[in-house]
Amino acid sequence: MKFAFTPVPALAALVFAGSLTFARALHGTDAIPRLGIPAIQMADSSYGVTKGAAMGRYSTALPSNLGAASSWDPEMIFEYGSLIGRELRDQGYNMSLGGGVNLTREPRDGRTFEYQGEDPLLAGTLAGNFVRGIQSQHLIGDLKHFAVNDQESGRNSLNVNISKRAMRETDLRAFEIALRISDAGAVMCAYNRVNSDFACENSYLLTDVLKGDFRFRGFILADWGGTHSTVKASHAGLDMEQPHNIFFGTALRKAAESGEVSQDEINEHVHRVLRSLFATGTFDDPTRGQVPDVEGGYRIAQEIAEKSIVLLKNKNDVLPLSTDTSSVVLIGGHADVAVPSGGGSGQVDPPGGSPVPPPPPHDFFSAGIRPAWMPSSPLHAIMAKMPSAKISYVSGDDLTAAAAAAKSADVAIVFAYQWESEAVDLPTLDLSPDQNKLIEAVAAANPKTIVVLETGGPATMPWIDKVAGVVEAWYPGIRGSEALANILTGAVNPTGKLAVTFPRSDADLPHPNLVLPPPGSLPDFNHLVADNSNIFSVLFQTLPAFQINYDEGLKVGYKWYDAEQKPVLFPFGFGLSYTSYEYSGLKVQGGDTMTASFTVKNTGARIGIEIAQVYVSFPEVAGEPPKRLVGWARVKLAAGASKLVSIAIERDRLTIFDESADTWKMVPGRYNLLVGGSSRDLPLSAAVNLQ
Repeated sequence: MKFAFTPVPALAALVFAGSLTFARALHGTDAIPRLGIPAIQMADSSYGVTKGAAMGRYSTALPSNLGAASSWDPEMIFEYGSLIGRELRDQGYNMSLGGGVNLTREPRDGRTFEYQGEDPLLAGTLAGNFVRGIQSQHLIGDLKHFAVNDQESGRNSLNVNISKRAMRETDLRAFEIALRISDAGAVMCAYNRVNSDFACENSYLLTDVLKGDFRFRGFILADWGGTHSTVKASHAGLDMEQPHNIFFGTALRKAAESGEVSQDEINEHVHRVLRSLFATGTFDDPTRGQVPDVEGGYRIAQEIAEKSIVLLKNKNDVLPLSTDTSSVVLIGGHADVAVPSGGGSGQVDPPGGSPVPPPPPHDFFSAGIRPAWMPSSPLHAIMAKMPSAKISYVSGDDLTAAAAAAKSADVAIVFAYQWESEAVDLPTLDLSPDQNKLIEAVAAANPKTIVVLETGGPATMPWIDKVAGVVEAWYPGIRGSEALANILTGAVNPTGKLAVTFPRSDADLPHPNLVLPPPGSLPDFNHLVADNSNIFSVLFQTLPAFQINYDEGLKVGYKWYDAEQKPVLFPFGFGLSYTSYEYSGLKVQGGDTMTASFTVKNTGARIGIEIAQVYVSFPEVAGEPPKRLVGWARVKLAAGASKLVSIAIERDRLTIFDESADTWKMVPGRYNLLVGGSSRDLPLSAAVNLQ
């Protein structure tokens, strides 16, 4: 849609009045009735529309974003976003605050579950389709958090030190790909500093890269309380403060009147907001509240969960559960009543309340962010799939009782979880000591022990050699138990593959010790503060910076482990199936778009979907990590069937960022294409010389 207009002073209210009052329980902008400009009503919606309980509203809790990313399925992620978009409209919202793109540079990040993994091509492609799905419902979509907001500890004060090349080829590359796919109406800048300037007043990030190089046409809004100045932020490219108007209210008006901020600059801010209202269809198709399609949400949530679950270990084909299995005991993880979900601003309220009561609050922080569980019972779901077997549950609180129950059953399934939340990072990737001891005790009692992990990201597994099976279920959403039961019993063949590397231990991470702010620093709970309270927003402006050096640079995720030659627990792109696949016949055709063609054969006895992956190794002079993901395909095959697969590799996937020239370039030389089922299982290779 193309349109032109001359901004008038009244339209500046979109900038000057950037928030609604707390009493209205909404975030966004006020309407301007005399001009027919609607309010922008925003809601957090990373894996569903949040905080509906206070108003008696239902929202579908989908599997976590990282879980869904393990499907490697852009079309399904589009449906994920479309569902959220419909439910936003049902509740009267016209803008999403989902769309997390930050890469898993620090896997202990408390928001790992909200993001799309560690690779920029995969994360950018999936986040772009998420926002494209949102905007297909005529709402404004949002990509966040721009940029390099890869940990929660000290997020309001930390200063990320990182080279331009490393930024451009990792986090910023993911954003660029997502924007190209989605034409997102908004981008949210992050809390942290980047190379000494706060992200929301960082002219390199907002103007040079986002609005310049990326040709972003929408508006930039600050994360909640993330605005730190008036003139500097406006000059840098920030278009909207949220949720207050400390800096972009009266202060911005005075700066405009004094000439510190030009009328053209104000007009540019307004133009971008109005452009997004029109371009996304939000202006022409206002929301009309209605009851959501709950059953439709359940169906989509279960389909996504089934594609997200990753089978990590399956010794002696312990899975799927045999039809002649007479007894199964489920142990721990509240598997009798619920599955966990991720916390923070993205928390979707469980319908009917959390079946697992949260622990009592012990401070201001825990009063606002507490674990919540979705009412989806693995026990009942497995009982429904195995009506002739004895299915039982024990809590696991008593190790002796748990071991005895495991010993008396044909199969023991231990449910282990790790809760993650915004505003706090995990101290370690290890499960709690009690859970590790429980798994050890059960595995010692029953050789057919399966561990179901319900985590926001990677977890270490000191017991891995003692168990027969491991299934990563992530935070599987409102129909997670039904999806899991289908996977465990073989009604559905697992197809998920990891969007993140699972390291052997914290010691193998680029930063073995989580970088924390100095003792005595303020906690990062500004998002818990009522929207009409300015105290914490002002305090956060004066926090001294503490430094984090991303000296691993380009080596994010699998690129780190490859470059450092570190063994891993499970590699990026890994996932087992109840069938098997064989690769052959790689051929490469050059040109502006290179094409890799090869054959995939299903060598097993049942239908399956293989996620075939293509990586490239660069000429040594390029200074790149050992390999980079450049394409993939989901290949559906009947038992014994073969298929010729062709994957187009766009030329820009083979470029590097030249920091001295401030541009992308292709390094002439020999490139090796590698094809297979994971980043460390690549049986096919072919070399090509590129100029």
